[in-house]
Parts: sequence; structure tokens; C-alpha cells
Amino acid sequence: MSDSVIKVENVSKQYRLGQVGTGTISHDINRWWHTIRGKENPYLKIGESNDRSVKGSSDYVWSLKDINFEVKRGEVLGIIGRNGAGKSTLLKILSRVTQPTTGNIKVRGRIAALLEVGTGFHPELSGRENVFLNGAILGMSKAEIKSKFDEIIDFSGVERYVDTPVKRYSSGMYVRLAFAVAAHLEPEILIIDEVLAVGDAEFQKKCLGKMKDVSGQGRTVLFVSHNLEAISNLCDTGILLQNGMMDISGNIEYCLKKYITSSRNANLAGISLKDRLKRTNGNVLFEEIKGIKNGNETWDFNYDDEIIVYFKTTAQKETDGLSFYMALKHPFSGEIISNIKTIITENKIRAGESLCFEITIPQRTVRPGQYGLYYVLGNKEGKIYYDVIDTNVNIPMLNINPSSIDMDENSGFLSMPFKMKKNA
Repeated sequence: MSDSVIKVENVSKQYRLGQVGTGTISHDINRWWHTIRGKENPYLKIGESNDRSVKGSSDYVWSLKDINFEVKRGEVLGIIGRNGAGKSTLLKILSRVTQPTTGNIKVRGRIAALLEVGTGFHPELSGRENVFLNGAILGMSKAEIKSKFDEIIDFSGVERYVDTPVKRYSSGMYVRLAFAVAAHLEPEILIIDEVLAVGDAEFQKKCLGKMKDVSGQGRTVLFVSHNLEAISNLCDTGILLQNGMMDISGNIEYCLKKYITSSRNANLAGISLKDRLKRTNGNVLFEEIKGIKNGNETWDFNYDDEIIVYFKTTAQKETDGLSFYMALKHPFSGEIISNIKTIITENKIRAGESLCFEITIPQRTVRPGQYGLYYVLGNKEGKIYYDVIDTNVNIPMLNINPSSIDMDENSGFLSMPFKMKKNA
């Protein structure tokens, strides 16, 4: 394994829907009979991929199928995918909560797992008692746990309730104490599922900072979350799961880009622009929006290209003037990075009249990456919205590919115009 702390080889997990085991005595006996004769389980040859959007024809489903990857010491690995992709199943297998149907997992080091609210806690025991219980499960001595106890309670922020049975804790208090225990009792490998979403914003920020500290100490973190900004900030490498199979692995930004693109393409299939509109009053509507590069329609640009976005609008009612607003949005959080606001016309627009216009963003302004765009049509004062389109939901995102320039110049979101005065 060299410096690898986790090695996953051809791991698969099969379930029979609605059943425990294979579902019938005859199937269980058949499986057992093949096993004692040293033959392959006959039910491994059947089953369908884990696609929750279709009914399927088999009762057997592969929640995971042929998963292979390695995690190195000190690495922070983000595991992403749609609901039902197999992320939680994979973490449960790595945490030895359940066994894989096929394949092998080699783990070097002590694992602390936070898979769901309350995992590993006894509801009748107090917070204090559960800290010592979890430490014992991790193989720590009482003296080691005592030395960390005050730090754990301080981080969790539940000092007032430390001697109260945890069954009386809220879900947020539960996860505060559980994370504090998992992060401070010095496991070599820390596994975190989506549970941090239960905590408030202040605690989530605190947890992400702690996970960075843990990885900086040479410990390994596996992180599953739908908070793509947190994944991007925390993780170096990633795995994208789709229908129980590993789609891609490697650089986290590449994995996130592929995930966002595939999710958006699935959502947009077969939907017309008109159907995607989020109108306010619909006096004037976007009829057509497209990116243009060298005369061709595209949303894929290079850093050295001018970015041209073409719009066609049509008035549904007579309108006194028209303004336009466009914002560039953070690809994961949706926060606005920069914006453009202008008046298209101050003249009256007749019902049925169309206006076409283009917005041009100069080359080397928007840094390489993937961005959402937000468009608004409104009255000429910009106080009444007629039509709103959000590309984080509605249409393809803007993609800027890097050029051959130095990556330091390539970083960030926007190229900041500036003037320098010497001998000031």
C-alpha cells in the first residue's frame, strides 16, 4: 500500500429490494450450497444498476459496482454524486458497518466515522459518558480521553448539557458533540457523511476549519456533502459516483465540473426556454439566449476569447422602456461575483415587438472556471422585474478554459483592472 491508508479493490454491494438476505429460504440455501463447494454466489450474476429513476425488472440491485480507488495519508477526498448514487453505502463499507458483497478493502489506521446523527452514541448515556464510550471504541485509554475531554466539550459548545442523556439533545447538539469526539480523539482516518448540514452556519465553518487542521496533521479525511463550495474548499481529490458506479476520480475541481454539467444536462433535457422562465409579470420575455464564439453558438470559451451573449426579447404588452441586468455567479454557492446593468431602450415597446441585443465581455476578464449567469429584464428604472432566468437552475453554465499563461495569473474569478503609480 506504500503511503496509502485505504485501498479499495473491485468492491460491490448487492441488495434485494424489500428483503433481508436473498428473500427466500430456497435462495439462502442455494447461496450457502454454492459457498461450501467453493463456487461463486449465483446471485452475483444477476441484478441491475442502482438507477432510482426507473422501475427495473429485477429485485436485485447493485448499490455499488466494481469500485476501485486508493487514498493516501493526509489526503482529503471528496465523494460526490446525486442522491442514491451509493455514497453513504461506500462509507458504511469503509467504516465496517456493513460488508461488501464482493471485493476487498485494506485500511491502515484507526477510523472515526460520523455517518448519521447519533451514530455510535447510546441515547441513555450522558454526553460525558458517550465521549468516553466513543474513545474506548477507538482504542484510546481513559487517560488519553481525559486529556482531550475539555477540548472536545469546548469545541462542541454543549458544556451545559454534558451530563444530560443525549436522547434529550436536539439533532444539532447531537452532531456537535459527535463531530467534536470524532475529530479530537485522533483517528488516523476521519469519515464524515452529510451530517454537518444539521449544524448551524457557525458550526459548519468551525468543522471545516477543524477538518483542514486534521488533514494538515497528516491524517486522512473522507468527506461526503452536497455543499459543493465546502467540497471545493476542503478537498484536493474527488470521486464522482453515478448509479452505484465510479464515473471519474482525480482532481476535485474536475469532478465537480463533471457533476454539475451532468446534473444540469439531465434537468434540462426536453425543456424549452419558455418553460424554464421564472417570470415576475411577463410584460417582456426572453425568447432566445445563446453564447457566441466565432459566429457559432456555444457556452464553451477560452480565456483569450471575447465572451458574446446574444439575447432576443419579445414584449407581451406595451411597455414604457426596458432595462437589462446580468450577473456572474459563483458555480457552487450561487453568490454574485460581478454584474452588468444597462438600459436597452427608453422608448415604448409595442406588444409583439422583439428586440435583439448582445453583451460582450472582453477577453481575459473572466478567469478559467465554470460560472452561472443570472439574467433580468425590467422597466427602465430597473425596479420592476418582467422576466428572470437563472443558469444555476435553468440553462447551461458559462465555461472558461485556461490559456497557456501562468496559473497565478489564471487564478480567482475576475481579472481586476488596475493602474500603478511609481514613486507615489
